[in-house]
Amino acid sequence: MQKRLFPLLTAFFLLAAAVLPVSAQVRHEIGFPDLPDYHTLKCDLHSHSVFSDGNVWPTVRVDEAWRLGLDATALTDHIEYQPHRDDIPTNHDRPFELAAGKAAQMGLLFPRGAEITRDTPPGHFNAIFLDKVEPLAVPDFVEAVRQANLQGAFVFWNHQGWKGEEAGRWLDVHTTLFENKWFHGMEVCNGNSYYPTAHRWCLEKNLTMLGNSDIHQPDINDQTTADAHRTLTLVFAREKSLAGLQEALLAGRTAVWFTNQMIGRREWLEALLEASVEISPPHHRGRDHVLIKVRNHSDIEIQLRRTGPVGPATATLPPRSTSLVKIGTGNPQGPIELAYTVTNFLIAPGEGLPVRLTVGE
Repeated sequence: MQKRLFPLLTAFFLLAAAVLPVSAQVRHEIGFPDLPDYHTLKCDLHSHSVFSDGNVWPTVRVDEAWRLGLDATALTDHIEYQPHRDDIPTNHDRPFELAAGKAAQMGLLFPRGAEITRDTPPGHFNAIFLDKVEPLAVPDFVEAVRQANLQGAFVFWNHQGWKGEEAGRWLDVHTTLFENKWFHGMEVCNGNSYYPTAHRWCLEKNLTMLGNSDIHQPDINDQTTADAHRTLTLVFAREKSLAGLQEALLAGRTAVWFTNQMIGRREWLEALLEASVEISPPHHRGRDHVLIKVRNHSDIEIQLRRTGPVGPATATLPPRSTSLVKIGTGNPQGPIELAYTVTNFLIAPGEGLPVRLTVGE
């Protein structure tokens, strides 16, 4: 039996190596749970290839997205800025055409995208879910954004404060786009930068919050971890499809994973926290304390600061781990109400997520 099994296994692995590219054979999933009624899609919707100012072939971005556990990604090469044009002829739709087939084979959501690139102000805007990029290649900025909307695109303002707050100020042209509903979101985070003004505007103007890598170089990471990850957008979609992704983005059902922070609207951060943290009933009751197990199912460290009278002053729940927590109480036999702020879940600039937790009997 063993003599027959070995050649069969050898043939299987040789066939797998021939069919699948080496970089796509191993995928490390990102650990954020689904929410009730929603799939949690891990997305990077801002990246570049050699067709603008990136340094990789378009299909490399697909390989990276698969390897790193993403569910959706987009190539958003600059329309107006092409430093490699002497070597790569201008063809705004070619990056998508080259990579879309591979994305489909790997089961990745891959909307067609482009970056409308103007001096800041007014800034750079991404358009995704396009039918064609070429109609956006027009001299007038507002007309380019309008053309994207004629195709039903989702449009967002990139890295608002990358050249400083003065250059990233809100102008009449932004009001024109906003009042016409021609742009729908903003990058609260881009790469290694967080933009509190963009965060505040998203809350005030009901714009969708996004966080993206804006990656230009090759991504050399083997997997996504809490300590080494791209800035990503978590999108809470009713279904894992391009239509589901677009509907969720337009509805604003997102959170941004940036360094060791989660940024978003309170309702979605509350739902994500509830899905991520599991508190077991007390397994030990002392004279003046109880011991409980707290499980963090997510890939982000959760940092807590007590705001009520009971519980540890601070607590840290490491990613994908179980913590043993001792709670001092004068009534160890009854339910215990805990009040905390999740300091690294930001519901507004500088404002953590308040939570109340019940430790049951």
